[in-house]
Amino acid sequence: MRPETLRQNGDAPQFEFHAFGFGAEPLTREQRFARLNALGNLLDMAFVVPGTNVRYGIDGLIGLIPIVGDIITTALALWIVREARAIGAPRYLVARMLANVAIDGVVGAVPVVGDAFDVAFKANIRNIRLLRRWMDKQR
Repeated sequence: MRPETLRQNGDAPQFEFHAFGFGAEPLTREQRFARLNALGNLLDMAFVVPGTNVRYGIDGLIGLIPIVGDIITTALALWIVREARAIGAPRYLVARMLANVAIDGVVGAVPVVGDAFDVAFKANIRNIRLLRRWMDKQR
């Protein structure tokens, strides 16, 4: 371990996690949004079905794993909502975002039909767009 990542605090070492934003300078609202936007695109629109305009992301791929995949993708979607709240999104917006996550999680859990729904509904992109519209109105 590099000495600059470890500080002595009495007997217990204290670690700094700069790679994940912990211990570093706080991210600005725009930096947080950019990170959320990148995650939303990865989850919902990273790939294109060849020969079509149908886009899907790792949400659709991970969702193919029964139960565990749906739990993982719902947790990632909830993280986006949590970050929106940290940015300062009002309760009504967070409630709308949570409704999108709930719809995606419940319908997405249905075998086969839910996987197709995940590709079509794109809850994360919807939530990112809701957040962007709200942020644009704040300026």
